[in-house]
Amino acid sequence: MRYSVFPESPQKGKHLVIALHGYGQLIEFFGKKFEQLGSEFVIVCPEGMHRFYLEGTSGRVGASWMTREWREQDIIENIEILNKLIGNIVHELNPKKITVIGFSQGVATAARWLNSTTLPIDRFIAWAGVFPPDLPMGTELKLPPEKYAVIGKQDPYFHGEIADKMISLYANLGFKTEVFEGKHEINQELLKKIV
Repeated sequence: MRYSVFPESPQKGKHLVIALHGYGQLIEFFGKKFEQLGSEFVIVCPEGMHRFYLEGTSGRVGASWMTREWREQDIIENIEILNKLIGNIVHELNPKKITVIGFSQGVATAARWLNSTTLPIDRFIAWAGVFPPDLPMGTELKLPPEKYAVIGKQDPYFHGEIADKMISLYANLGFKTEVFEGKHEINQELLKKIV
């Protein structure tokens, strides 16, 4: 799995942030959204293993965590690879705190991974994404103790009744909800506030 780390030579004992991108994004660009968090953070951005041309058969490339094709196997492989990759990074850096941010499609991948990992994750931020319906919704669900769901008021994918249902679902799962003025994007001011 391809991934980026910022800064390139991270120090031990920092706050580790693992950010999982959305559909059609690459870590080269997605990772830049977190670089301004400050020197007390180490940012790790894994990249989904499915890459494709965003338009036609050439030009800009994007990545995704999975499609409907071979979906169950991709879910299993994403969990295995994230456990191995992040497990090695945690062992090497011994972070004081670990936050996982899933953005858009990355929310479902992050939630599935967090529900199965034994790594000591402190916080999960589900940013502009749907909680995966295949996970248990009761006491069997295993997520970090601190949880946020974030949505933009002008998000074209989540508005009106859809946004209301999504916020209600997250609230029922114990997430604190944060709503910001903006679209389907990482809001820098809110990011600094909740990370």
